[in-house]
This record gives sequence, structure tokens and C-alpha cells, in this order.
Amino acid sequence: MPVKKSELYSSLWKSCDELRGGMDASQYKDYVLVLLFVKYVSDKAASQKDYDIEVPKGGSFADLVALKGDKEIGDKMNQIISKLAAKNDLKGVIDVADWNDSDKLGKGRDMVDRLSNLIAIFENPALDFRNNRAEGDDLLGDAYEFLMRHFATESGKSKGQFYTPAEVSRIMAKVIGLGSASNPGQTIHDPTCGSGSLLIKAHDEAKSAAGLDLALYGQEMDNATRALARMNLILHDCATGVVWQDNTLSAPHFKDPKTGALKTFDFVVANPPFSTKAWTNGFDPANDPYGRFALGIPPQKNGDYAFLLHILACLKSTGKGAVILPHGVLFRGGAEATIRRELVKRGYLKGIIGLPANLFYGTGIPACILVLDKEGAATRMGIFMVDASKGFIKDGNKNRLRAQDIHKIVDAFTRQVDLPRYSRMVPLAEIADPKNDYNLNLPRYIDSSEPEDLQDIDAHLQGGIPDRDLDALDRYWKVFPGVREALFQKAGRPGYSDLKVAVADIKPTIFGHAEFTAWSAQTQKLFARWRGEAAQRLRFIAKGEKPKVLIEELSEGLLATFQEAKLLDSYDVYQHLLDYWAETMQDDVYLIASDGWKEAAKLRPLSDDKDKKSKDKPDFEIGRQRLKAELIPVSLLTARYFAEEQAAIEKLESEAAAVIQAMEELAEEHGGEDGLLAEAKNDKDKLTKVSASARLRDIQNDDDAADERKILAGYLALVEKEAAISGQARAEQVALAEKAVSKYGKLTKDEIKILVIDDKWLALLAASVQDEIDRMSHMLARRVRELSERYVTPLPTLAKEVEDFSARVDVHLKKMGAAWS
Repeated sequence: MPVKKSELYSSLWKSCDELRGGMDASQYKDYVLVLLFVKYVSDKAASQKDYDIEVPKGGSFADLVALKGDKEIGDKMNQIISKLAAKNDLKGVIDVADWNDSDKLGKGRDMVDRLSNLIAIFENPALDFRNNRAEGDDLLGDAYEFLMRHFATESGKSKGQFYTPAEVSRIMAKVIGLGSASNPGQTIHDPTCGSGSLLIKAHDEAKSAAGLDLALYGQEMDNATRALARMNLILHDCATGVVWQDNTLSAPHFKDPKTGALKTFDFVVANPPFSTKAWTNGFDPANDPYGRFALGIPPQKNGDYAFLLHILACLKSTGKGAVILPHGVLFRGGAEATIRRELVKRGYLKGIIGLPANLFYGTGIPACILVLDKEGAATRMGIFMVDASKGFIKDGNKNRLRAQDIHKIVDAFTRQVDLPRYSRMVPLAEIADPKNDYNLNLPRYIDSSEPEDLQDIDAHLQGGIPDRDLDALDRYWKVFPGVREALFQKAGRPGYSDLKVAVADIKPTIFGHAEFTAWSAQTQKLFARWRGEAAQRLRFIAKGEKPKVLIEELSEGLLATFQEAKLLDSYDVYQHLLDYWAETMQDDVYLIASDGWKEAAKLRPLSDDKDKKSKDKPDFEIGRQRLKAELIPVSLLTARYFAEEQAAIEKLESEAAAVIQAMEELAEEHGGEDGLLAEAKNDKDKLTKVSASARLRDIQNDDDAADERKILAGYLALVEKEAAISGQARAEQVALAEKAVSKYGKLTKDEIKILVIDDKWLALLAASVQDEIDRMSHMLARRVRELSERYVTPLPTLAKEVEDFSARVDVHLKKMGAAWS
């Protein structure tokens, strides 16, 4: 039975639990990722004849498995990993961690158990990389990404800098045009490559969009992080990528062998350490042999521009680059202002993308992406600016870019689209104007703040809704001109309108208007068009399907379709699909792509250990069988094939609930201290069948207790009735469960596709689109109501009401012999 991707990631993260306690996240990543590496290269070497990594005898994952339970497991693991490292020039890469460190891994039996359990987790059959299908590579890449994000999150502010969020990496790869790479000889460089995530995302963009396997060159100062980068490249089939360990500024490694000048690259991406104070260590910037600081020498205690100038020097004359830097580089004065002025004047700066705060793991400050382009420098007449600081979601203690945020940034930048409060092409003349003086702070050029909701004093004094506020809803009135006419009429003075309908009738007036219903129907037609195309594509999912290619096709089609929609934000609709993909659909597609429709739809047996702590609860318990429906929820199967049986059960349950309510009402009515059922309660002050029966026996021959016997008999009759109805419901539930289990085993491939594609995937997405329609219409109704209630009672009327109330209070006070002092 295939394993869901989400379950696989959880099992990998469980491996970290085996190490917690002796070390922090920044350390135990070095153990977990090495095991993932050994497992991957062992599987690949076993299945590929000419695989880049040679796995020697005594240096494979199978050799590690053989050590489980060995009392010398730590020392022997060191030996096995050392053999693999020595054979492949990976010394100092995969053999950095000490597997026999008792301070971190425990002593004696504790170490043996911990390492044995850790190895066992990587024996998971789902972690089989011998197959070279694309989804297997996706599996590894996503698993690695999952682990790196979690390690960075838990490593804390000072130790999470090895990881650049994948979302930011994707933006950088796209905005410098790696998808349009045209020559297999082109190169990508990251001078501060960390764990290599930026390099890999850049490589993936060129490979997926242009089909080119570009050469990778990275440099990283920290040796342990450099080891992560080398493993990362190998795990992502970029084994030929070069990662050098040294200080990029004082000792750049990549140079022209003939001239000794810096080697130049077609593309450069970087996320250097922010505002480093010791950037001049080891060299003299004023006498830099590589001429990197011709535009100016950065401040001695802030190296942001030092890295930027190094990147600029590493670009070919046609090269393009992207670097993440703190916002301060856009506006700080002194030497940085001089460098910034020269960058702009020479046209090297193509664009600036302002990012949300708290995205990165090493700092919470807001950052920006500076996009460099030497090729278009001579003719550059402006800098394209994007303020994307508002587009994100909270993810734990960090912020994270959503798929829609990434897409919107890339679309705006690559198409150079001016969007209000978001993006615009800023002419160089405006930047050079003395009032700006080459200050690039984004708020100078893009006002991303929401318009202020101003109070109208005249409207408060005289009533009426300001036409200015109604005109601000113009995007709605362009689609529903008749709705405005139905809601409002001109007031007795220019510039103001009155509400035509009662406040309670605002929603019905909007939702019932022909223009609104026509818009809603047209929007649903757009979804129906995409739904038809998507359903056809989904029905052809087969073994070996590439899930990432599939979701890109579906999501891009949905986005393009809803760009025709009025009022709705196509990116919001797009995000609904991507959210559902992440939550559910990805796992479903992965199961189908791994094992086919029929196998994926089978019920999965669960462990017989009912006391085992697990969130994986069975859908069916028939005898000793505990079964789970992974692909097709029981509710969908029941709704399509056993609706009558389910309705009958629900009717019985409703009847039982009504009887229980009658019992509770009877107990409440007569269960008080002097009530007829007071003596029938048990010692816990509860009325039960046992206590009521016992009391009835006690008063059976009491002539004075006729009324009490009657109430008790009625209560016990209800108890029997509820038991009979509930018993029948349980019997029918068991019968329905048996039918459902039988049906799961008999489903044809076409029936499975209808249940999964139509009833599950597309039905949920249809509901999401309807939610967007409802949200948009409720926003209009809420704003109209807000304006109406704000100005419904003018100030003079309020003053008169206060005066009247005051006079009435004064009259009452005088009647009581009191008066205001």
C-alpha cells in the first residue's frame, strides 16, 4: 500500500525525535541529512549503471542496516560513512558528524537504541529511490525541503541562516530569466551559497522551463554549511556542481585561469549575511586586486554593498543577478549613497522587490531583492519597483509567501505591469530628481497603504451618504450599475445620496438584482469551463504521472481562466487550488501515480493494537479488521451508492435524539428538590435507568405514590424506546459498513475516477469558488450598510434627542423632589 507524502515527511521528522535532547536542531540536521544522503546514493547506485557516486563494499545503507542492535554501532557507522566519503572525494562533507559522540547520542544501550531506531526510520519502503521516475525525484526534493525548513525554524535566529526560504528562491530564479536560458554552456553562481537551496532552485527553473542542465558554482565560508550544500547538490542530481569553502570577499575562489581576474557568470543569485561588520577581514578593499569597488568602498562596519559589488563584478556583460539585502541599502547615506547613485546612473539596477518582514530565519527585519542586469544597462530608462510587503501568511513564528504572492510578484515584474499600490516603472529622472536624490526607498515611489476611511462632517451634520464614498466602490458599480440605482437616490443637496431601502433590505436588494445574479452565473460558467478541461486531464492520471507538472498545468489554467472574471481576484482563486493541493490533493495524486487508481482506492488495514497512540483512526471496524479509506472518504462513497441507507440511519438517530431530549426535559421538569423524580436520582444526583427502576420497585405498593409511579414509568418507557431506536440504528450502521467495505473492493476504475475527481476534488473547488463569490458580495453589502448606519442620524437630530431625553429626566427628577444643581 503506498504511503502519503505527508505521512512520509512526518516519519522523517520523527527521525529527529530520536536525536532530540542531546543537541539542538542546528546540530542534529547534520546527522539526519547524512542518513538521507547515504540512503539515496545507495539506492541510486544499485539501480543506475553509471551513477556519479560510487558506493563501495562496506559503505552502503545496507551496511548501516546490518548494524542495528550492535553494541559498537556508533563507531562502525563512522567507519561505513568514512568509506563512502573517501571513495567519492566527500571527506569533510558527509563525515563531519561523529556517530560515536556519547555526549550527543547517549551512552551504552541508549546510543544503540537511538541509532538503531534512526536507521529503521530510513528503511521505510516509501523511501525507495531506486526508481528513476520523476515523482521519485520530487519525493526526495520535497522531503529535503521539508527537513531544511524545519531545521531552520528550530535552529533559532543565530543558526538558521543556512536556508533561504524556497518561495524567495523561486522568485529570484524567475525574475532573472533562468526559464529563458538559451545555451547549455551558461552558468549559475552563488557566492554565499549556504546549504545550496538558491543554486538548486535556479538550476531547477532552467531545467524545467528551458530543459537545460546549467553548471553550478557556489562558495560558502562555513565548512559544515558547505557540506550541506554538497550533499544537497548530489541529492538533487547536480553532482557536478562545485562548492568551495572560503571567504568570498577576501578569497574568491572562481577566477579566470589565464588572467587571474574573477570568473564571470551568466546568472548570479545570493542571500549574503545582512550588514556584516567584519567584511574587510583578510583584504584591503582600497587595493582590491579584482577591482570590485570602483563604484565606491562600502562602510567599514556594514558589508551589504560589498557583497552586491562582488556580485556585479561576477556578472558577464550580458549577465543577470538577484541578491537579497536589508531595506537599508535603499536609503542609507554616506558611502552607500554614493555607490547607490552610481548603480542607478550606470543602469545596472533593473528592479527592486520589497518583501514582507520576518521571512528569513536569520533575522526578522524586512528585506528586498535587488535585480541586476548588465545586458540592458546602457538603455535603461527606469527601475521597476514592487512593494510586496503586504502579501504573506503567518506560519508559526515566521511569515511565509503563498503561491499567489509568488505568482503575483513574478507576473508584475516580468511583464512590467503597473498595479495600484503594488508596482510601477519608476523613471530614472524621477529617482535623480533633487527631492529624491537617488534614494530608492519604496514608499517614495509606491504608496501601498490602504486609502483612509474619512468621516464627512457635513454628512454627520445634515445626513446623507457622501457620493465620494459611493464612488470609491466604482469597481462594483461598473459591474452592477443598476444595483447602485436600486440602493441609492440623490439627497436634497449636491454630492450626497440617501439609501432607498431599509438597512435590513440591503443584502436582499444586492443579491436579488438581475445584474448580480448574471455576474454570479457568468463567474460559475468560467469555473465550469475550467472544470471540464481539468476533469478531462485528471482522468488521464496514470502510474508514473509527474504530480508537479500536473498541478502547474491545472493551476495555470485556473489562473488564466479567472483573469477574465470581473471583481474576483484571480490570484485568490488560484490560491484555493494550491491550498487544497497541499492539504489533500497532492497526497491523492501521489498515491495514484505510485500505484494506479484501483490500488490507491483500496481500504488500508491498520494495526490491531487499538491502544497504540495514533491519529490514524479506522473508518471501519468489522470483527478484528480495522480499515482506513485513504483516497475515497466513506462519506462520498455512501452519498453516491448508499444514500437511502444513510438517510434511514440519520432518521433513526434523529428520532433517538428526540427521545433523549424528551427524557432530559422530563428529568429537568420533575427532578427538582421537591419534584416527583427527586428520589429516583442516584448518589451522584443523576437520573438513570438503574436508579429510576430501583425507585419504582421501592414505591410499587405505596398508594400515595401514584403520580410518581406514572412519571417513572413514562421515563423508563422513553429509556426503552431510545435503546430500541439506537440499537436499530447501530445494526443498520453495521450493515451499511459491510456494504461499503464490499463496494470498495468492487469499484471499477471509472467509478473511482467519478468519486475522486467529481465528488471529491472538483466539488470542493467549486465550493471554494462560490465562497469567493459570496465573500465579494458580502464585502459590498457590509460597506453599504456601514456607510448607511454611519450617517443615518444627523448630529442635529442626535442633539435634539439628547435635549428631549434631558428634559424628560428633569421632569422625573422634579417629581421626585430633586433637581440638577
